[in-house]
Amino acid sequence: MNSKKINVALVGNPNTGKTSIFNQLTGLTQKVGNYPGITVDKKQGSCKLLDGSSATITDLPGTYSINPTSLDESIVLETLLDTENSEYPDVVVVVAEVENIKRNLLLFTQVKDLKIPAILVVNMSDQMERKGISLDVEKLERILKTKIVLVSARKKEGIDAIKNAISEYKSYDTKPLFQISEKIDQAYFDDIQASLRGFSLYKSWLLITQKNHVSFISEASKHIIDKFKVDQEKLKKYQHKETIYRYQYINEVLKKTYSVDRTKGTDLRSKLDKVLTHKVFGYVFFASILLLMFQSVFDWASVPMDFIDEAFSNLSEWSKEALPDGMLFNLISEGIIPGIGGIVIFIPQIAILFLFVAILEETGYMSRVVFLMDKIMRRFGMSGKSVIPLISGTACAIPAIMATRNIGGWKDRLITILVTPFTTCSARLPVYAIIIALIIPETRVFGIFSLQGLVLMGLYVLGFGSAILSAYILNKVLKVDSKNFFIVEMPNYKLPSLKNIAFDVLEKTKAFVLGAGKIILAISIVLWFLASNGSSDFNNAEEIVSETSQSSKEDLEDEIAAFKLENSYIGMMGKTIEPVIEPLGYDWKIGIALISSFAAREVFVGTLSTIYSVGSDDEGTIKERMAAEINPITKEKRFNVPAGMSLLVFYAFAMQCMGTLAIVKRETKSWKWPLIQLFGMGALAYFAAFLTFVILKN
Repeated sequence: MNSKKINVALVGNPNTGKTSIFNQLTGLTQKVGNYPGITVDKKQGSCKLLDGSSATITDLPGTYSINPTSLDESIVLETLLDTENSEYPDVVVVVAEVENIKRNLLLFTQVKDLKIPAILVVNMSDQMERKGISLDVEKLERILKTKIVLVSARKKEGIDAIKNAISEYKSYDTKPLFQISEKIDQAYFDDIQASLRGFSLYKSWLLITQKNHVSFISEASKHIIDKFKVDQEKLKKYQHKETIYRYQYINEVLKKTYSVDRTKGTDLRSKLDKVLTHKVFGYVFFASILLLMFQSVFDWASVPMDFIDEAFSNLSEWSKEALPDGMLFNLISEGIIPGIGGIVIFIPQIAILFLFVAILEETGYMSRVVFLMDKIMRRFGMSGKSVIPLISGTACAIPAIMATRNIGGWKDRLITILVTPFTTCSARLPVYAIIIALIIPETRVFGIFSLQGLVLMGLYVLGFGSAILSAYILNKVLKVDSKNFFIVEMPNYKLPSLKNIAFDVLEKTKAFVLGAGKIILAISIVLWFLASNGSSDFNNAEEIVSETSQSSKEDLEDEIAAFKLENSYIGMMGKTIEPVIEPLGYDWKIGIALISSFAAREVFVGTLSTIYSVGSDDEGTIKERMAAEINPITKEKRFNVPAGMSLLVFYAFAMQCMGTLAIVKRETKSWKWPLIQLFGMGALAYFAAFLTFVILKN
């Protein structure tokens, strides 16, 4: 048995089922990291081969060719060219889709010409008969000089055949398929070959044409490459010729091996597309899907959320009674448990949201949304591809901003980066959920729709509308020259894989909870300390309150607890900022939660949970404690409709995520844009919240 792990690179066009095949090859042995020096996720996994050896599978970003137009595609190019990298692939598995094999083969011929052992995996083979497609695999193998494996990722067929093919990679022919020098300009390419020694001809050509997308080139090679890059017109002309000749070659190959007889097919795709991409019904269907999503977030999650809320409340009360007095035990019962409970309660809603997004992607419907929205987005300075980051932003703005790397034009990409944080992310969901539950009654509209769900959908629409309007303004203001061409893959509809959806929901929910949990735990500890210590008045609270109070013993204890909280360090901070936030309908406690949530929005609920737990003997869930909070001046509920709606509007607009600011800085390579986001969105949030409070109050 070979003890060395085989490095396998998995490449393919978007929507070919590459990720499904990756999941089935690697199972649960996956890890997510970053490419060196780049904040793009790199998915890797281990795969046990049938001969006893093992392989490390790297799932590279989807690309149409190795001539990159985005940062994601640059990663594919660099991975396949940098032979000095320890993860340089021993074999490349190129995933194609049977119905779009012509376009998929362009990428395959490029990979093959790099002289790397290559396997062509043709996915969705189970669809061939239904679509009237026939493929002569043996003849295609002989012509392409490669191993071809037919698979159906949806039916989990052919995965063992891929494993066998990987283990036999050393026996594969690595001769180039396509001699570009003979087709284009023999003398020119002979000069390249003589100048860039040590590289294959096609690798040398890629280094010249794609120099700006690779980082490993030596200084000596850069000087040689720069000589060839002087004549840019010639480079563009020859690149264009290469693409034409490759497609001519592919056409000749497919004439001999591939045929489609639509009369034998039973395809429903075109019928569905007529409805789902219709200029009227397409939007109606999309709006219906969104409405269903937001109704489900409240209706389906209510029972598990109530259970979790009650469980953490009981755990906190039990710990106060069971654990002895002391700083450490008070920290556990009044700081850590309420703080973590403030985020765990929202796992059901977040998981439901991720579930819907995963289903839309798995079925192939998300690409139709991109196509549907392109014309609208163009009017506002973005492309149809901007829809993906904006919709991804409902999960988290950080990966959504990273997803803008698929947008070719810099202006389109910059505008999308700047407006994506307006989209309501899952970190806002805990804030929305708790405030909506406090101020919006559990009533039904037309006997069907939950009023709370409709308000939640309204907030999502507000965020999306703000992103669109901001994009329109930025498109008029920003003077950036940029050209972008819209290309979108329209994959076949398919039944979603339960395994892929489960992986996706589990990984994203886990990442959210663990990522938020670290921040909340740290902030809960700091908040508890600040709320449990204070000035001399804090230390002498019992004596000061007892001298002036004429309340009963039970009421006296509540007065002492309230006095201590107001005179704690956190209370002093809150009182300092209270004049600034009072016009919005907030008190100093809410002010503390606002400040702490600038680290991460979801900290808001955990902060209030900690503040209301410190020194309090009142039983009840965090929602019950917030509902019982009274404004001492007006004697009305603190969380009434004006104040609650003001908070919802503030969180809809404010930029409260340090991680998002950091990723914007990284993507734009400047602090200018994240600072514009922070102060611009902050000012908008303040004035919008102020107007909301004033209008509703009067």
